[in-house]
Amino acid sequence: MPIFVERRFMKRAFFWFYVLVFYALCQLIGWGYMFIKYVPDRKGMIIGEGMIFLVIFVLGVIRLKKHLSHERYYAKQQQNFLLAVTHELKSPLASVKLYLQTILKRDLDREQQKSFISNSLKDIERLDYLVENVLLATKLENRSFNLPKEDFDFSALVNEILDRLQKNSCKTEILRPQIEEGIVLHADKFAITNVVTNLVENAIKYSPPCAHVEVKLCRKGKDLIFAVADRGVGIPDDEKKLIFNKFYRVGNESTRKTKGTGLGLYIVKTVLQKHDASIKVLNNDPFGSIFEVTFENYAN
Repeated sequence: MPIFVERRFMKRAFFWFYVLVFYALCQLIGWGYMFIKYVPDRKGMIIGEGMIFLVIFVLGVIRLKKHLSHERYYAKQQQNFLLAVTHELKSPLASVKLYLQTILKRDLDREQQKSFISNSLKDIERLDYLVENVLLATKLENRSFNLPKEDFDFSALVNEILDRLQKNSCKTEILRPQIEEGIVLHADKFAITNVVTNLVENAIKYSPPCAHVEVKLCRKGKDLIFAVADRGVGIPDDEKKLIFNKFYRVGNESTRKTKGTGLGLYIVKTVLQKHDASIKVLNNDPFGSIFEVTFENYAN
């Protein structure tokens, strides 16, 4: 259903909801008055039964209103998601198109061509990453979907991801890895790759230009700890639990400048739940955030 049609439907649903509530209350009061008028000797019983019905009715109304409000909120989040995805797709596509047109129309030297092709590949990687996120989020919606697990070198995987993201970020060294070598994880490699990429890219995205982002992987007793610390503006305490909701993004949608679809942290949380792992958000003094992932009893 198109978003504008769905929003109109929700408005109509709320209108008729209030109309029906008003009508039901009028009927309740009217029938109660008639019963008391014509059967006055049963006034106490009628009032008692009416109060019980009224309490049940009010509780039902409150529950239904919460459900409708949730649906309206979810529809708004879906609209924001579609707008964000449209922008995320349009921007790199326009960039790649411009680079290719420039290469075709102008007589560029080899170094300029390599530079344009390299930038085009970065935009294509960004598109591929977005598509992977959407596909994985769709699969995770299916409760019967199981992640295929295998043993792989988690330390090597994190280093590979950091090398790739470092090349795509600013020229100065901003990623500070503290990776303990030889850590093996039994998990879905593709899904865990997505988790690491989402957390590190978020840290880069919400940090000042070329600020330091610390990435840590280590054993702690029998647990494995993976943590990403940024130097951004931080996350308010009342939003720390909400950021893992599907389509949720911190801040006001009309004033937000950072890119994103609101799927990244939802995927992170869901993938970790399927691996019996946990994630928490800590404050990074004096400013910024730390996302700390714990794989319990995974240390080898």
